[in-house]
Amino acid sequence: MKMSSVKLNEVQVDEVCSLAKEERLSLGFAGKTPIANDIHTILDKLNIILLELPIESKTDKIAFSAAIMHMEENSDKLTFIGVNTSDYYDNQVYSIAHELYHFYTKSGSHISRLKDEIIDINEVKANLFAAEFLLPKSILKSIILNQFKKSNLEKIQNKKLLRFIVRLHCTWWLPYSIILKRLNEIGAITKGQYNELNKVNVRDPKEEYYKLGQAFNREVFQKLNQVTNTIGTSPEEIEIIIRNFEDSLIDESEFANILALFNKRPDEFGFEAEISQDDLDQFEDFFSKDGDDESRPHTS
Repeated sequence: MKMSSVKLNEVQVDEVCSLAKEERLSLGFAGKTPIANDIHTILDKLNIILLELPIESKTDKIAFSAAIMHMEENSDKLTFIGVNTSDYYDNQVYSIAHELYHFYTKSGSHISRLKDEIIDINEVKANLFAAEFLLPKSILKSIILNQFKKSNLEKIQNKKLLRFIVRLHCTWWLPYSIILKRLNEIGAITKGQYNELNKVNVRDPKEEYYKLGQAFNREVFQKLNQVTNTIGTSPEEIEIIIRNFEDSLIDESEFANILALFNKRPDEFGFEAEISQDDLDQFEDFFSKDGDDESRPHTS
């Protein structure tokens, strides 16, 4: 797991958690309502265009997790979140939530990559926001109390903990490592339990955790543990791109370049526009340049 050498103080933690709570409520997610797959609906509500691109790494680590980009035209701004679909789907969801912190705090364009440790305080805040946005600590504590009738799980056997984590995983769509971190942060499990559970190979179909996940909810569990390698965006977001062109928020060249990212052409939608290779290369260069610290801990 990727470690952070930067620690947030109580005021900073409270600010980030309050922001996550406020934005969850503004989007209609009150109480114990998981965001889960609605993360894509949220992007539509916020007029953020999702770019799904499989960017393969030359090493055994993910090339990048996600990125947020802004394009300005006549003082109007378009926002894109790019997610690397050569990663597991639960990591994709978490990475999108991470980039939403940069969107809400107006941190500007940003790219997240794997590094051995996080030294940027904004990245630590974005990680906390993503975890709190997807599964608030207050809700996690309530779930534990309801399930076990106590807040300390030190005496609970690992098999029972694994079944509990599987249920959290399939309901709230957080990666296994993030759930472990949350349980440790709230004092539900000890450091020893955390270290032991962190050794579990959660992606191996032959291992106990994977079998438990399939037994609990095969469809969701397999989706979360799939490397999707998808290229494209939703029909709703394609419509947003078309409307931005029709409203002159982007010019013909930008319109063609954005569609080209999804292997589509303007003439498929009844428009004529020339594609500028230089502009298209600018999008691709954004994902290949050196960037900030990676948005999430590495998961098995």
